[in-house]
Amino acid sequence: MKILRFIGRRTLQALVVLVLIACTNFLIVNSAPGDMVDVMAGESGAADQEYLAALREKYGLEQPLPVRLVRYLGAIATFDLGHSFRYNVPVTDLILSRFPATLLLMFTSLGLALIGGIVLGVAAARRPGSLRDSAISVLALLGYSTPLFWFGLMLTVLMSVKLGWLPSSGMSTIGADYSLFGHVVDVARHLVMPSVTLALFYISTYTRLMRASMLEIYGMDFVRTAKAKGLGERRVAYGHVLRNAILPLVSLFGVQLGAVLGGSVVVEVVFGWPGLGTLAFDALFQRDLNLLMGILFMSSALVVVVNLAVDLFYSWLDPRIEVAA
Repeated sequence: MKILRFIGRRTLQALVVLVLIACTNFLIVNSAPGDMVDVMAGESGAADQEYLAALREKYGLEQPLPVRLVRYLGAIATFDLGHSFRYNVPVTDLILSRFPATLLLMFTSLGLALIGGIVLGVAAARRPGSLRDSAISVLALLGYSTPLFWFGLMLTVLMSVKLGWLPSSGMSTIGADYSLFGHVVDVARHLVMPSVTLALFYISTYTRLMRASMLEIYGMDFVRTAKAKGLGERRVAYGHVLRNAILPLVSLFGVQLGAVLGGSVVVEVVFGWPGLGTLAFDALFQRDLNLLMGILFMSSALVVVVNLAVDLFYSWLDPRIEVAA
């Protein structure tokens, strides 16, 4: 019952948050000068005021902003994100067609960052002040301060242009007739550079956090008791310290999901990855407001859902935490 009450309460909170996000997205996007009618008129080469007025009436842009906001919220309640004038398809269908690529890139990058951060953080914390600790700390600082777009471009020059080991852009080889296994391998080769680039910043963050958390847990009484009982250093580190030290990383994982989605825009544009980031970039410059708001809303919904899942996992990982508290 506790878990059901917790899920119900958090679901209600999530709905309120999503409504506020939808309102904020709508007001920010529509407060910018210009709209899709201006883009369509510019592409046609010439358009009089009557034609522009007819287009705005067709798309409902002549109505006051509060009325359009209420209509937009009502459409979202029925899972209708509108129509993309640029692609001439429903926004929901367009987002769902690009969503798998973004999810693949995002969770692969976060997985690499989480695993790498734990491994490097534990390695540094087990020998504080050593050469290994200093080297890992310096590498983490370099990774934290390196711009993602610069690292992505340099990685492309090295791995694709100079060595020719990996493809430079896209998600798969165009026109290739692969079997299922061959297609998986092809997508994996295209995924290497974007995922490593996106993971660079977060692996540095997780490494530093894991090291600090491990050193803090090492100073607690139960760890000293375990050592006094004669347990080996490896068993103390992995059996007692690691499980408690990993809790801050789990919390940070859920919080940083939104930042990863934002960072994926840059990475997807650099590597031509056909995900939501590239789609949002194109929608912004083409003034396809329905598509842009739909991407922002779906991304926000994903962050809310993952944070709920992280909270449940956190309570399972640490039994001292009551989910209904």
